[in-house]
Amino acid sequence: MVGKIILASSSPRRAAIMEKSNIKFEILPSPYIEDHTTTVFSYDFIENLAYNKVKAVIPLVKEPSVIVGADTVVVLDNEILGKPDGYKGAFQMLKKLSGRTHIVVTSIVVMDSETKNFKKQSTTSQVTFKNLTDEQIKFYIDNYKPFDKAGSYGIQEMPEGYIESYTGDLENIIGMSSKVLIDLLHSIS
Repeated sequence: MVGKIILASSSPRRAAIMEKSNIKFEILPSPYIEDHTTTVFSYDFIENLAYNKVKAVIPLVKEPSVIVGADTVVVLDNEILGKPDGYKGAFQMLKKLSGRTHIVVTSIVVMDSETKNFKKQSTTSQVTFKNLTDEQIKFYIDNYKPFDKAGSYGIQEMPEGYIESYTGDLENIIGMSSKVLIDLLHSIS
C-alpha cells in the first residue's frame, strides 16, 4: 500500500468500522459541498459524490496517501432521502419509511494521491420497517436525534420493534462495508 490511508469523512460510524477492521488511518474531512438538489437516485450520482469528496482532499495531502471517501443514501421509490431538515423533516421521512422496504446504497471510492488512480464500488442493502406509530417515531427522534443520518435513522441504534428485516451487508447500512473497503484498498496498492 502506498503511504498512509486518509478517511475523507468526519463520520464517526465510518471511522469505527475502519478501526474495528484494524485499518490504520487518519481523518481529514472533505471540504466538498454535496449537491442535494437531485432527489432522483442513480448509481452514477452517488458514486460521483464519493469521488468528489476524495478529489477535494487531494490538494490537502502532504505525503503519498490513499484517500477513502464514501457516501450513503437511503432510497424509497427511486427518491433519495438525505439527512433530515430538522425535527419535522425527520418525522416525515420516518413516516414515509414506515411499513415499507427501501434500499440503502453506499458508494466507496479509494484514490492514490500521487497517481490519481482510483477504484469505486457501490453496495446495496434492503431494509424493511415495521408499521410505526406516530408515538414510536417521536420517541425515536426525541431519544436518538437522527439529524445527521441519511433517511433519519441509524439501524444500529433502532429500538426493538422498529425494523422488520434487512438483507445484505449490515455495515453498508451503517456507513460502509469493511469487506468492500478492504478489497478496494488491496486493489489500489
